[in-house]
Amino acid sequence: MAEKLLEIRKLSAGFITEKGLVKATDQISLALDKGQTVCLVGESGSGKSVTSLAIMRLIDYAGGVIIEGNINFHGEDLTEKKQEEMRKIRGDRIAMIFQDPMSSLNPVFTIGNQIAESILLHQNKSKEEAWNMAVEMLRLVGIPAPEIRAKQYPHELSGGMCQRVVIAIALACNPELLIADEPTTALDVTVQAQILDLLRKLQAELGMSILMITHDMGVAAEMADRVAVMYAGAIVEEGTVQEIFDHPSHPYTVGLLQSIPGFEGERGGELYTIQGTIPPLGQLPGGCRFHPRCPHATDICRQKEPHEFLVGEDHRASCWLYEDKPVYKETASSSRDGVKSV
Repeated sequence: MAEKLLEIRKLSAGFITEKGLVKATDQISLALDKGQTVCLVGESGSGKSVTSLAIMRLIDYAGGVIIEGNINFHGEDLTEKKQEEMRKIRGDRIAMIFQDPMSSLNPVFTIGNQIAESILLHQNKSKEEAWNMAVEMLRLVGIPAPEIRAKQYPHELSGGMCQRVVIAIALACNPELLIADEPTTALDVTVQAQILDLLRKLQAELGMSILMITHDMGVAAEMADRVAVMYAGAIVEEGTVQEIFDHPSHPYTVGLLQSIPGFEGERGGELYTIQGTIPPLGQLPGGCRFHPRCPHATDICRQKEPHEFLVGEDHRASCWLYEDKPVYKETASSSRDGVKSV
């Protein structure tokens, strides 16, 4: 049985606003094994990035709070650690690739110095050793002439090369867990493919686990072992990548897949869109949070939040469509309102 590296249990996190506390994630549960890639997918505003900030405990610096739940990393609950303890973990055992490489890099420091900074902070290395390791990291992520590039500044590099630099910074201390938050956003298709190939290669070489956050189902299909679909702060479906793509069960997942150009449709046909938008987190509808946009919504969907049902082997979906189907059962982790599993 695979060893659990990260296990999130009923995590709720949010932000304190003028109108009170607003939940950005609502009792989400997710697990990641050693060497595994899990993709967290969903539209913008679904709570994916907040989840990553909560894992890193960076939400504390963004005006947010962890309301309840556990984030177990190697059996240690990160929610109970002080920031001083988290600083020893961040960048060393857990690293993160942020969405925008240009805003993630400091414009007044050279590329080499920014990579070496992480090495000096977490490893017992001299400045010369850290610099040589930084150059080697640039070589590892496929940047040509790394000795020259290390002395350059971010504005002297292209967007694709800056993304590679951000990856080099994240991997400088050989982390066990890499959180990649939209690592290919704003990159052209060719560079995007190169970055994904690079991440797969480095994962195989370094043996790390990856939690990839994306709105692109194509990226999830290419990278993931497991997929968790997130909507309005909650995980609505979760399973292996084969189950999710071959047997999508939640109407939201079906809509995301149908929105892919050419997916089960004729070339040149009208692109499918999910009607409506994600509701503001402070104004979620009653019942199922997806029901205002769902073509299959019934009265119970408008009145009561669905439980999590087992819809296949190791495949779960939170949808009332499966309530009366005898082959399906509620999972033990279901029920946000205290109803036991059947």
